[in-house]
Amino acid sequence: MATARLPNDDFYKNNDDKSLEIFSIIWLDANVDVKGARNTEVKLRSIINHIKKFQDVKQCQQYIEQASQKDRLILIVSGRLGREIVPYIHQLRQVISIYVYCMNKKNNEQWTLKFLKIKSVVADLDELVFQITTNHKIQKKIEEPLSINIFSTGINAGKSTTGVNGQFVFSQLLVDCLLQLKSTDIDENELIKLCVDEYEGNHTELSNLREFQEYYVPDKVLWWYTKETFFYKVLNAALRTQNIHVIFLFRSLIYDIYRQLQKYQCKKFVRVYRCQLMSIHELNSLKQNIGQFISINSFFSTSDDRSTALFLLGDITTQIDSERVLFEIDADPKIVNTKPFADISKHSYFPVESEVLFMIGSIFCLNNIHRNDDQIWIIKMTLCDDDEHDLKQVLMYMKQQIESREMNLRILGNLLWEMGKFDLAETYFTRLLKQLSSNDPLNISLYEDLGKLASQRGDYDMSMKWRQKLLTFKEKHPLATNLSVYKRNNSIEKSTLPNHINNNRKWKQHGVTIAGGNGRGSQSNQLDYPQGIYVDDDHQTIYIADCDNHRIVEWKYGAKNGHVVAGGNGQGNRSDQLNCPADVTADKKNDSLIICDRGNSRVVRWSRQNGTNGETIISDIHCSRLTMDKNGDLYVSDWKNNEVRRWNQGEKKGTIVAGGNGYGNHLNQLYWSTYIFVDEDHSVYVSDSDNHRVMKWMKGAKEGIVVAGGNGEGSSLTQFSYPMGVIVDHSDNVYVADYDNHRIMRWCEGSKEGSTVLGGNGEGRKPNQFKCPEGLSFDFRGNLYVVDYYNHRIQKFEIDLN
Repeated sequence: MATARLPNDDFYKNNDDKSLEIFSIIWLDANVDVKGARNTEVKLRSIINHIKKFQDVKQCQQYIEQASQKDRLILIVSGRLGREIVPYIHQLRQVISIYVYCMNKKNNEQWTLKFLKIKSVVADLDELVFQITTNHKIQKKIEEPLSINIFSTGINAGKSTTGVNGQFVFSQLLVDCLLQLKSTDIDENELIKLCVDEYEGNHTELSNLREFQEYYVPDKVLWWYTKETFFYKVLNAALRTQNIHVIFLFRSLIYDIYRQLQKYQCKKFVRVYRCQLMSIHELNSLKQNIGQFISINSFFSTSDDRSTALFLLGDITTQIDSERVLFEIDADPKIVNTKPFADISKHSYFPVESEVLFMIGSIFCLNNIHRNDDQIWIIKMTLCDDDEHDLKQVLMYMKQQIESREMNLRILGNLLWEMGKFDLAETYFTRLLKQLSSNDPLNISLYEDLGKLASQRGDYDMSMKWRQKLLTFKEKHPLATNLSVYKRNNSIEKSTLPNHINNNRKWKQHGVTIAGGNGRGSQSNQLDYPQGIYVDDDHQTIYIADCDNHRIVEWKYGAKNGHVVAGGNGQGNRSDQLNCPADVTADKKNDSLIICDRGNSRVVRWSRQNGTNGETIISDIHCSRLTMDKNGDLYVSDWKNNEVRRWNQGEKKGTIVAGGNGYGNHLNQLYWSTYIFVDEDHSVYVSDSDNHRVMKWMKGAKEGIVVAGGNGEGSSLTQFSYPMGVIVDHSDNVYVADYDNHRIMRWCEGSKEGSTVLGGNGEGRKPNQFKCPEGLSFDFRGNLYVVDYYNHRIQKFEIDLN
């Protein structure tokens, strides 16, 4: 070897032990040509970015031994130092290959024969680069560690918050949280800076990064993910090592991949394969859990070609110190409820590769493990529905432990707190504090969280500082304090209204179109005869039952377009289809939408996380509209049986709470019941449309009382013409969408007639007109939202503070 000596530090900028990638190169050599090594480094870093250099055997050995078993290390070593270190580190899982770079190739080939991980002995730097590059093309596919969590269904399963079950549940919840959490410019800039720092001096990856910044669009996310760049390397390493903050910064890109997998979801059963090298310990861990469920904490790449997968395992006659494994997976989209999987070949950087990609958190049943005649371990698995009974039980159990659904960053912080990751929880609480305005009521909850968190960590001085900030904030912003209390008490259902809505309140008479309004159609900026709506203040979102498009649309506040969150796959009765949905509400405890699928005579639950299919929870019911009370109990109006039923949570058969005595106009009857509202006392208000009246049925009552209308069909202030949407304020004033009179009316408690609060200016499309209004809702500020049925739009009427 050349005699020039290295300086004591590494010869490139990135000498930090912390790498964002899984694979690293360790270079051990007492003497090396600095210039030649630098040229070689540039070439190697385009393949494996992180290179750590040592001159001392003991320091190098200690570094390797202290590396995680999830790291993948490639060792370059001189012949003399190789004889010293290889016998001690060869058996370590993190060391996957060794290259001996020396001047005398023949002398070193003899001692290397007994070490299986030594791939070659080379005397030329270009040959060294070629060997590492060639082998890495295979290694990066079969050596990347799988991050697997196991769900045991044994005794007390579902109650564990530590160990395998706890890890399983928390990983599922973490993915769900991140998919909901909208990225900010601050997050995106931090991700870019992180990558720039990581790849400083790596011209190949910095060029990729510049291209990404300039040209990236969500529709090309699969192309970027499958290209061998920083995108794939950093994201996959973060997922496999559960680097939560890096995953957090990548979350918008993870969401883009999720949406593409949804879009290209496989439509029929597939059997796919994935090859893997595993240690005997990793394999035994799976063997001990046959019949159990496992979740993969990263995107899971497979091939529908068995021979292609087997090819990557190499020559099976060649002895290696790892176990050759082939996963054989059956996946049926008809039974999978939330996690999508898709053939991404047409959208990949490598379109000739037949790749089927599974979403992060996909759950599999581990069916069988056996060794075939070729000494390859075959692991047979089946993709499972997220609503498998035991899985659903434990996931729902843990979801109920997460407090407050008001802001997603706080949800994430609370989840990390539950996971025992106190530093990260504090990071996201304080991150959210910086984003909020100085008078935002959410400051109260965050100060409380930070104070409790500091106490739990034993930092009592800091806890007192946060509590002092809380008291100071409450003194400066008493109104925000009241609003915060309101929002905490009103996080379940839209039925509870702000206290400042009363019989004197007025609204601006010209509405603003916040959804639709671009003519009848099925484009993302259009609606087709919308009916029910649900206003979700916590997520700044409106959910719309877009009836004739057979879909539920989510429309963010201020957005020009909505996106489909349920249905949208044509009219039909499959689990991924809807048929004229008439109403929608949110079950926040279970983070799902409840949909009145009227044309299919069923009520469907659809996950808000990433649902591609609905679950029928009530069948054979002529549902017209629905709502939930503050306890989470479900109420459904049945237009054909002229009744309203309540389903308590977990109940199989509903209880009649209004009507149920045939159609008619007696006080114990209804005639074409539509929209319903439930107040805090569990009284049920029903739009009794064909009787042109609104009825109130108190809890346990055998008959109702007329609280609005009931004087026959007409247009006077004492009458309705087919009343539809109904909501009630704290003063028991009733607000009604008077369908054929194109107006919104308010009936004060005990009044014999109503007053027109909106519309009443004839049928039309002007901002102060309606054409057959249907659904109604308030947000927490008291703004009124109206479904303008024949105008295919949702109108927002702001409260008039003057």
